[in-house]
Amino acid sequence: MEISNELLCLFSADVSDDGDRYVVEVPKREVETGSVEAGRTYRVALIETGAREPTDTEETEETPTGEPQPPVEPGEIRYVEIEDLGKQGDGIARVERGYVIIVPGAEVGERVKVEVTEVKSNFAVGEVIEESV
Repeated sequence: MEISNELLCLFSADVSDDGDRYVVEVPKREVETGSVEAGRTYRVALIETGAREPTDTEETEETPTGEPQPPVEPGEIRYVEIEDLGKQGDGIARVERGYVIIVPGAEVGERVKVEVTEVKSNFAVGEVIEESV
């Protein structure tokens, strides 16, 4: 998946039922930090955070053994939101298919720009190159 350079913010949110419409809430910090302004219109891309089976029309890269390839590569730059802390205190971000990127030194709720330094089959390690993006 390619992410546009025009990305203003990245956050996790639930979709809630509000009678005759559905609502995605924008965290207050996105408005307070100037990423978005109340009353303006934005294009929204939704990316499922939980693991799921791909549909017939989606392509997935697989290894010769049939296992899906990690969705990141060494040297790749990603904008991620730290959702959790690991057992050793490292930040945890999730990207496509729930794939984990471990980000040492990052705190829950931070949005950071990371460079992927190491890629394994079930997780990657990223180094913070810019905070609060």
